[in-house]
Amino acid sequence: MSILSVTGAEKRYGSINALAGTSFEVEAGEFYCLLGPSAAGKTTTLRAIAGLETLDAGRVVFDGQDMTGQPVQGRDMAMVFQTFALYPHLTARQNLEYPLREAGHDAGEIRQRVGEIGELLRIAHTLDRKPSTMSGGEQQRLAIGRALIRRPKLLLLDEPLTNLDAKLRHDTRAEFKRLHRELGMTIVFATPDQLEALTMGERIAVINEGWIVQIGTPRELYAAPADRFVGTLVGAPTMNLLPAAGSDGKVALPFGEIGNGPWSKTLADFPAETELLFGFRPHDIRLAGPEAGPALRVDAKVHLTEPLGDITVLDLEAGDAVFKMVLPEEEAVQYRVGDRVAVEINPDKTLLFARDTGAAIR
Repeated sequence: MSILSVTGAEKRYGSINALAGTSFEVEAGEFYCLLGPSAAGKTTTLRAIAGLETLDAGRVVFDGQDMTGQPVQGRDMAMVFQTFALYPHLTARQNLEYPLREAGHDAGEIRQRVGEIGELLRIAHTLDRKPSTMSGGEQQRLAIGRALIRRPKLLLLDEPLTNLDAKLRHDTRAEFKRLHRELGMTIVFATPDQLEALTMGERIAVINEGWIVQIGTPRELYAAPADRFVGTLVGAPTMNLLPAAGSDGKVALPFGEIGNGPWSKTLADFPAETELLFGFRPHDIRLAGPEAGPALRVDAKVHLTEPLGDITVLDLEAGDAVFKMVLPEEEAVQYRVGDRVAVEINPDKTLLFARDTGAAIR
């Protein structure tokens, strides 16, 4: 059952259309991600849910009540901002106490809740320090604690990991999953980072230019993107996309022809020489075996190598095309720039998009 429903949300700032009919639903207890590039509408969506922005059109329904146009107070939700928004002149303890004092809680309950939050977020040792003396990770956990201490039904997180270094981002992703598991709270997490969305979100709404482009599980977005935008946004290294032309259910590429893909039956109904984009993941290419099979064999040249520890990304040239391939380091170590390599592309693992609209061809 959904606890949050956003329907037809529209918001304009002068000539800028920040939200253009955004709609989605979040289930109670779900970790839900909004994924999109900068200026896609993520922050505006969260601020509208929280009541910090007034929509030009559309509705926000939370916990069975229409919150559209209602004041911030009484929404039983909390928001953590990208900048943390801590009070610099107050200690960590006083930052945590502030929302409870404003709500009129007695001193005993305030003391108990501050202690619980300090232990839960592992910042009990910092409670008597001011934010300026705390590390970035401690400040981030303090900002979360100030939101959680009110025990809201919904937690809104607006790119909270952006200002942290790589190790802290990794550690904090795990912390968010732990908190979600232990508290059972509904969380809406906005991020431009596909890795954050894929590792934390139970479902992900991809947003672009104020529109929800696709909603699905991490696996659904990776394996069956609705269009080229989603296909290139989700997955790392990014999907290979090559210009192609379709005829009779087959696709002509710069280095050969491929058929028998999941798109072949639909493509057979398209006009001859339809302009397409052919997509395949770097992880789905393999070194060619001695026996011929249904896969497309490509003779390529190593253009660039990118060692990443346990794996290496090879940039390969074939015909007029350049595409990426991922290999385990123990296999990639034998290749140098300029070497020839034979690889295979499995048609079952390929994707096809209309070149003009970017829509996926199923």
